[in-house]
This record gives sequence, structure tokens and C-alpha cells, in this order.
Amino acid sequence: MAGGDDHDPLILTLMLDADTQAWLDALRRAHFPPERNLVPAHVTLFHALPGAELDSVLAALADECRGAAPIEVRIGPPRFLGRGVALSVAAPAVEALRARLAARWRERLSPQDRQGWRPHATVQNKVKADQARALQAELTASLPVRGGRAEGLLLWRYRGGPWEAAGRFGFTG
Repeated sequence: MAGGDDHDPLILTLMLDADTQAWLDALRRAHFPPERNLVPAHVTLFHALPGAELDSVLAALADECRGAAPIEVRIGPPRFLGRGVALSVAAPAVEALRARLAARWRERLSPQDRQGWRPHATVQNKVKADQARALQAELTASLPVRGGRAEGLLLWRYRGGPWEAAGRFGFTG
């Protein structure tokens, strides 16, 4: 991997189907402050896995994804975040997958990753609360809950700004 420190944390996200990813990216571009929009739209499973354990994380993800089938997900409704808006993401099979990985990595999880998990894709953040409430109301009125598909997992290395790709694991079943 180019640059950075091998101890930089790892981020694990869902790999969504191309249409769903493009739709979420467009919403994010439309509503996220441009100077803060450094990464693609994403559904985070883990925020800070230990970067020094990259090889074991890669092996666990390869093991978990081998033979797994793509997973149907439900996206929406919008959720108010205080200073932003996210779209809820629901999929019992994804929740089960995350729970298995959390159990596997229990001793190595950050305090944030030990907390309850509420899957979502953030489409707006770091704005004033009234601006976020207005967007939530607009999206609630105009955006129906939509289906999509999780097609695998993406592993990223956090480098303090844009993320660096560290692994891609398709559900091949």
C-alpha cells in the first residue's frame, strides 16, 4: 500500500450494487458540504479495526464472504442525525454478518465499534440543525423506501482524509 502507516485504522463497509451506490453518491453530492465530502457514500460496519492486524482481518473477511450470497437491503426512511441526515439501512442478514465479525474481533474492537450498530448511509453532515431538519422533512416526503443489494464488503485504510482501498470481498454464492 502506498504511503501512510500500517497502524492506521481499517474501516469496513458494505459493497452495494452499482445502481444503489450511484444513487447514494448522487444524494451525498447534492447535500453534503463539498469540502467535507471526501469519501463515497457508504454503510459502515466497523469504524476502526486495528490496522496492524491487516492480514488477519483480510483472512477473516475472505473466510466470511466465501460462498455468501448477495443480500437484499432496504434503504430508508431518512433519519435526523442532529447536524445531518442519513438513510436507514435494514437487512437482517447483514446484521447477522456484522454480529459474527464483532464476536470474532471482540477483544480488538474500538469503543465506538462495541456500541450498538444502527446501519445507515449519511447523505448530509456537519450542517446546522435547522438545515438538517429541512432535508429530513424533504426526503421523508419525497423519497420512498427503496430496495438495494449488498454484494460484498469493502475494506479501507483511514489516512486522515480520503480513504485508501485495502480489500474487496464479493459475496460469491
